[in-house]
This record gives sequence, structure tokens and C-alpha cells, in this order.
Amino acid sequence: MSGIQALHAISRTVADLARTEAFYRDGLGFVREAPPEAVPASLLQAMALPDAPAQRLTMRLGQQAVSFLAFDPPVAADPASPAATDPIFQHIAIPVRDMERAMAALAVLRPEPISQGGALTLPESSGGVAAFKFRDPDGHPVELIHFPGGDAAARWSGAPGLFLGIDHSAITVTDLDAALAFYAGILGLGLGSRSLNRGPEQARLDGVPDPEVDVVGLMPPRATPHVELLHYRRPVAHPGATARFGPRDAATTRFVFTAEDVPALVDRVRAAGYPATLSEDGSLAYGTGPDGHGFLLTGA
Repeated sequence: MSGIQALHAISRTVADLARTEAFYRDGLGFVREAPPEAVPASLLQAMALPDAPAQRLTMRLGQQAVSFLAFDPPVAADPASPAATDPIFQHIAIPVRDMERAMAALAVLRPEPISQGGALTLPESSGGVAAFKFRDPDGHPVELIHFPGGDAAARWSGAPGLFLGIDHSAITVTDLDAALAFYAGILGLGLGSRSLNRGPEQARLDGVPDPEVDVVGLMPPRATPHVELLHYRRPVAHPGATARFGPRDAATTRFVFTAEDVPALVDRVRAAGYPATLSEDGSLAYGTGPDGHGFLLTGA
């Protein structure tokens, strides 16, 4: 069964490309691939927005990329700053070489924090990482993470600089079984790490009271970056929030996956009862999975 080959990039809708570029460049070390360009017609077709004026800016951090889309006119986000338990929540996790230095570099931009009290270290049962979550200018969540050792630290040991790349992108889901059936069973991602995180450190990191959250890593054949599922047993997330939003809304983030056979994978997604739209040339598709989280498919 041909499925996902890699998490090729993350795509985010923003209101102002110049503001976004300055934030990710000056605070997080991203560099742009080229000046902003018109969004390709095939991509707009896949997103069911064939006539929408839009620009795209792609920025890289090491070997990973984020593609920012800006529509004219922009559509306001609601909610502008989703909580960690809100199904629209999707963060990107950036590993750093030194958390203290990374926090100092980020502080210049004074981003809105999600985590309470600055960076903190989780207990060993939750991975023992140091982490800090905050928002970009459009309210999109970002996480800085420092791995103390093990396979994750080894994976990033050869990356240059202070901000090393994108380790994963995490989505909040309301039904873990449905999410696993979709992302593993239909898209073909492999099951990786799994933990149940709780306690005061997790509460401070997520900015929510007394959380208990399943954290499940899902790995494409090319394992970096990977997908992470966040399922809050408490506080309970409210289903359906993400489904109210489309790719034009500034609150939204979506995965960009490469696949061996895009039309065949679209057929599987549709057969499972989830929507997916194929571009006229068959090269790109946009769909949504459980809780309405969006994804783009492009050829491998």
C-alpha cells in the first residue's frame, strides 16, 4: 500500500508575509528560499480556492521548511489564540542547541507565551526535555525543545547553529483511536513513541490546568520531521472546532506530505469518509482528517 513518504513541510496561513518573515528570521533563525511568489494554480485548485489572490513565502530552518500563505484580503482567525486543548491547535517543534541562549534570542521579539514561567524541564516519565511554547504574530503555536540525550539528541547532533530545524508538528485530537486509524491506517504513518504526560510541569508547559495528555509519535519512512498526536484526557477538548476553518483562515496550519501516488491516496481518504480535493493535473491534493486538521499531498 503506497502512502505517505515524508512530512515535506508545514504550511501556515498568515495575514502579513513581511511581518511573518521578520519574526521567523530574527527570532528563530529561518532563512527564505526566495522572495514571495504567487501561489500555484494547482495548489489553489486543490484547496478549492481557484480564484483567491494569494502569495506564498517558503522559509527553511536547516533541512526543514515552512510555507506561509497570505490571501488578499486576509481572513481573521477565530479563535486567534487557540488553547492547547483546542482541536485547531497545531504547533511546530524546533530543537535548540542551548535553551538559555535560544530564549534570549527569542526574547527580543517579545512573543506571546503559552507556557507559564518560561522554559521548563519535564520529568523523565514525560521525556525529560526542556521546552517552551509561544505564539507567532498570527497566534500560531511554536515550541522550542532541548533534548538532553538519547536518540532524539543524536538525531540533531550534526545540525549547525542554535535553532536546529523542525523535529515534529503536533496536532490536538479529540478521539485518539480515530486519529490513529486515519494517520496510521489510511495515510500509512508508523507508530513511534507513546507516553501519558501529566503533572505541574506539563500544566505550565501547555498553559492549561491539571492536564493529562496522550502524546503519540507517528513516523513517515523519512522520519524527520514527524507527526505528533496530542489527546487530552483532561481538560477535555471540544470536537469540531477545526472543521469550521479552511486553508484561507489565518488560524490554520496544515501538513504537507509527499506520497508515491497522490490520486490513489486521495481515493483511500475518500473511501474512509474524509474529504479530499485533487488538482486538475493530479499533482496535488488537499484534504482534512479527524477534527478537520488539514493536509496537502504532493508527489514524492
